Formats: sequence, structure tokens, C-alpha cells
Amino acid sequence: MNKSVVSKSQYRRSKKSDPADDMNMVAQLASQIAGGAEHGGREGSELGSIRMVRGGAESSIVRADVAAVDDSQEGSLRPQSLSEFLGQSDIKQNLSVFINAARSRDEALDHLFLIGPPGLGKTTLAQITAMELGADFKVTSAPALEKPKDLAGILSTITPRTVFFIDEIHRLKPAIEEMLYIAMEDFELDWVIGQGAAARTVRIPIPHFTLVGATTKAGMVSSPLISRFGIIQRFAYYTRDELAAIIHRSARILKVAVESDAALCMADCSRGTPRVANRVLRRMRDFAQIEGCGTITVSIVKKGLERLQIDGLGLERYDREILHSIISNFGGGPVGAETLAISIGESMDTLEDYYEPYLIQCGLLQRTPRGRMVTDKAYAHLGAQKRTRGDEDQRLLF
Repeated sequence: MNKSVVSKSQYRRSKKSDPADDMNMVAQLASQIAGGAEHGGREGSELGSIRMVRGGAESSIVRADVAAVDDSQEGSLRPQSLSEFLGQSDIKQNLSVFINAARSRDEALDHLFLIGPPGLGKTTLAQITAMELGADFKVTSAPALEKPKDLAGILSTITPRTVFFIDEIHRLKPAIEEMLYIAMEDFELDWVIGQGAAARTVRIPIPHFTLVGATTKAGMVSSPLISRFGIIQRFAYYTRDELAAIIHRSARILKVAVESDAALCMADCSRGTPRVANRVLRRMRDFAQIEGCGTITVSIVKKGLERLQIDGLGLERYDREILHSIISNFGGGPVGAETLAISIGESMDTLEDYYEPYLIQCGLLQRTPRGRMVTDKAYAHLGAQKRTRGDEDQRLLF
């Protein structure tokens, strides 16, 4: 198969023997590249941007994997620079060095891969990277890229040093992923025109850009894709003090007063996640405005959390139902994931991907080869009495 850089003469020759749709696509890509470079990238940046689409899910204040309706305000709470970004100090220090080095050389930053649970600031850090570089920022999500031409349409309009962010990159389709390989390494697009024996590949050059891939499931990303990222950073959950600092910063932006003890109380139930902390803050602001004096105090936070059925560890009703079900219905375990999911009326995927990780991190639940079991800490947190082996044998006898 012949590969070459696209030219006008090739367009004319291929148009005689290849389908019109393929040629129109190639010509459109080439014209968009030229147009984006000529107009400084402003129009091209707008053409290729695809906004992130989130699926619907049940509303839950402590769920960090889905966006709530009031998260439209989240953009105003996002930090705009590395100095404003709180927490993740190791990532910030390293990224600051890489950004300053790339900017001093007037080069595109090496491709950046961000790994971590939802709500820890991967999208925010990608935006900050573009701002620090002084480059255009394009954002999309892997499920939104259905066909290779979707990716080609975006990459054909980028300007030099553009930061291209793909969220949930582990969900890329194989055909799109293979096109991305060449774009990341050679900064060219391969486009097949014609069919059968007349098929050939036209290689279209694109400007050097920075791909920022974010994922919550690094194990599902293929090795060839990971190997093409030059910078790999893993996010950690935030500490109590870091979340309290984030709450104070968000409170200043929302123009609401928060007591220090109240901020720490909200931080305790935020699951180590800034997204959850900001949601809790907004709900406490509502309680303080309607049922208080406007200032978020410890008493307002405790009353609001009780109304929202959130305890001091950040557990909601469904979290406690899982633990209660294992204790009351299965004697504390072990119990299989499928059986447990049926007992609480949830899907097994939701149980394993959302509820269990935090319960395990808190030390309330453990996975064993025989199934799920609650820990002594769970009995103490719920105030439940642990059954002894004798009590279990007696129950089985009668």
C-alpha cells in the first residue's frame, strides 16, 4: 500500500477512481488544516470541539462519578492555575517543571496521561495545563468518538501546541485508537481512500499537539496506547486538611461564610473527593440560607447531613444498606457479589464499581475468595452486635 503526504495532484488523480465521499472527506480535512493555521486557530478550535456528555444517573450527593444538575456551577469553582490548584503536590511540582521547559523551548508538551478515581481534578488539571502553556484547549470524551472520521475532524482543526483532552480514554474503540497511535507519534493522519485493489492510504500532516488522556480504569487501557504517553501521573485521594482548604476557597467564590470546624466536618464526609466536597458545601449553603443565619456552622452541617442521610464517614443510605444486608441476612458474610446486589436491588456493576471501593477503603468491607465480608469496624460504626460462632450454629439448628 502506497503512503505519501497528500497533495492537490493526488486529490485530482484519486477523484477519478475513488468514491466521492472519501475524496470529499480528505479535501475537507486538508482545507480545515489550512484554514485553522491561516486564522490563528480560533475558528478551527471552535469547529473541532466536542463537549463532554455524561449519562444520566440517580441523584446522589456523594457520587463523584456522575455530574449533578447543579454542577453547572462547577466551572466557576475550578482553579485557573497551578498555584490555585490545591492538593496533589507531587503532580503539581513535576508538571510545573515539564510545562515551563516546554514553554521555554516553544514546543508542545509531551502527551500526558492522568489516572485516578472520578472527581479528583483530572479535567481541571488538563484545563490548567492548556492555560499555563498559553495554548488552545479541546475536550471530548471517548464514548462521543464513534467513528474514525470524528477523531479526524477534531485533529484536522487543531493549531500548534493545542491541548486535546479525552476523558474516559479507556473506552476508545479499536479503530479510533489505532488512528490515534500515528497522530501521537508521527503527528499525521492516515486516511484510506478507494476500495479493494485501488485502496491506498493518504497521510495528512497535523500540527504538534499534546494529548491529555484521563481514565478511572487504567487497567482497561491497552499497553500500546499507554506506552505513547511521555508523562504519566496518578491522582490520590485528598486529605482532610486539603479538602477543608478547598471548601474555604469555594466558599469565598460562592460568597458564603464557613466556620473552620464546619469546613472540617464537611471534609470528613466528602470521601476524599473535591467534587463531593463542593456539592456538600452547596447543600449546606442552602440550609444556612433558609434555616440559619447565612453562615455555615457546625450545627448547620450536622443538621444538613442528617437530613441528607449522610453520616460522619460520608456513607449514604445505600452504603449502610449494603453493610446491614450482609450483617442481618448473611451473618456478616461471606456472600457473593451477585447475591448481595440482588438483596439491595442494585446491579452488580454498580455495586463493584461505585459502592464497594469506598467501603473497602474505609475498612468496612473486605473481599475474600469466598465473597464479601464486613469488618469489625463496620459493626462498631453501625452499632451492630457481631454474632459469635455459637450463635450462628444455634440459628442453623432451629
